Amino acid sequence: MSAPTVLFDAPGPKARLRHNIFTVIGALLIAGVLYLALAKLAETGQLDAAKWTPFLTPSAWISYLIPGLIGTLTASVISVALAGIFGLAFGLGRLAQRRWIRIVCGIVVEFFRAVPVLLMMFFAFNLYSRNGVFLPSINPLAAVVTALTLYNGSVIAELVRSGVHSLPKGQAEAGLSIGLTAQQTLLSIQLPQALVAMLPALMGQLVVVIKDSALGYGITYGELLNWSKTLGSAYANTVPAYLVAAVLFIVLNYTMTKLAAAVERRLKKRPVTAGPLTTTMPNIVQGGAEPGGPSDNLIEPYQPPAPKD
Repeated sequence: MSAPTVLFDAPGPKARLRHNIFTVIGALLIAGVLYLALAKLAETGQLDAAKWTPFLTPSAWISYLIPGLIGTLTASVISVALAGIFGLAFGLGRLAQRRWIRIVCGIVVEFFRAVPVLLMMFFAFNLYSRNGVFLPSINPLAAVVTALTLYNGSVIAELVRSGVHSLPKGQAEAGLSIGLTAQQTLLSIQLPQALVAMLPALMGQLVVVIKDSALGYGITYGELLNWSKTLGSAYANTVPAYLVAAVLFIVLNYTMTKLAAAVERRLKKRPVTAGPLTTTMPNIVQGGAEPGGPSDNLIEPYQPPAPKD
């Protein structure tokens, strides 16, 4: 059994002392930055109780924050569903047997991974608005979903490809040895295992979708950040409104992160067996000749012993 691989040696007493000193210095720097930020906010009156009171009233939540949360979750859920389909299709395309399919899917995936999400939102919004593809009220949502789908779908396609390649080669060899084609082996044996293995990464990608949905602010989509700006204009408390929006984003992303961790723990605890257990003994037929001989499959009928006189 090979020894486990480690990235670095265990720190000694001096190294631990040095790490503790750096930790204390870092904590002091963070505390200093927070103190300066709070002092600046207090100096400009942003910490006054009057600016935070609206968040204790139902109108601020019903009229601004909850619609913003609904907009963010709507774009995120639609984008995740479409990105999953896009990623699975192009991920399988990158694993296809035909070379030209792999090349085309690779170009598409690499292109949309390289283009910034905000740029794709602007392009899609102008395309839909000028050509009347959707209703004017739907154009911002459609542009946000398009950009998030193309980018995150490309990332998922890479997850599918890398997940299949990370499996032991014996998985594919076993499928081919029992008569399956390469495509049948991929769909029946490799892909289900790869999807289970990369499920935590897929859940983590949902966090990226929720964060990137805030880029819809640039094309007037009614997500949480945009509604927070409107709330700040209505109650003259822009900075507190943005701070509350930041807290809500943190809560959403933290929830998704914990959910991904729970899924990963459940997958690690799940038992893996080769098949259902059985106590039935296999039927063994012994032929009269050598294995593979002409009489190997002949079964002589049972003859009871002759009665004794």
